Amino acid sequence: MTRTITKPISFSPAPRAAHAPKAGMILAAGLGTRMRPLSAITPKPLISVGGEAMIDRALHKLEEAGVERIVVNVHYLADLVEVHVKRSASQGKDIVISDERSELLETGGGIAKALPAFNEEPFYLLNSDSFWMEGVAHNLQLLADHWDNETMDALLLLSPTVNAVGYQGKGDFLMDKDGRLRRRDARSVSPFVYSGAAILHPRLFANAPCGKHSLNLQFDEAIKTGRLHGLSMDGTWMHVGEPEAIGLAERSIAESTLTGLI
Repeated sequence: MTRTITKPISFSPAPRAAHAPKAGMILAAGLGTRMRPLSAITPKPLISVGGEAMIDRALHKLEEAGVERIVVNVHYLADLVEVHVKRSASQGKDIVISDERSELLETGGGIAKALPAFNEEPFYLLNSDSFWMEGVAHNLQLLADHWDNETMDALLLLSPTVNAVGYQGKGDFLMDKDGRLRRRDARSVSPFVYSGAAILHPRLFANAPCGKHSLNLQFDEAIKTGRLHGLSMDGTWMHVGEPEAIGLAERSIAESTLTGLI
């Protein structure tokens, strides 16, 4: 179901790379169990951080990148998410709701269901529970500038673990000199964590199983063929996975704002 939204928001799009994706998807169907009790009556994507709902931060990043069609998948408290997106999107944007009310398909299954909206073209992917403060460059534009359709099935935006806010893990990937990614060994740490932002090509899902599954299944297949690539981001990444992380993110936002004013 496609709906065009009419409420304007004020910002200027970043310069768009000639081959930048024209479509994007925001993953917003999760249950948000680690965000309880805040997520008991408010879906996690609608929780405010620094005065702005997290899904709005993702939505506006895509709009700044010049995306024309935005897909949002919904499951938990789906009506609230759908209404909010309608109100927040800017005038003239093609908003597509990928309905998972009857069954939560997880990340990989949810994207696979939404693939017809992308017309066999590469698209941006953003999580709704993480975001970043830009550095000198716009990170979605950086992804588009580095995308190589001949050699990549996925290009992931990576945050250095040392700069990540609200993240206490051991990292996700190791990256070679050509940007190809591989998983870290279970007993080791790695310098990069997946930020939840990427460019994906629909062919990444050519062998996807039916129904629910994790996007990690596609990532691992792309690693085997050397077609999973990464790019280190410019700026500060914030992961808001639980209530305690909200304060950390808000302090980081405030510090970034003050630094920008000096």
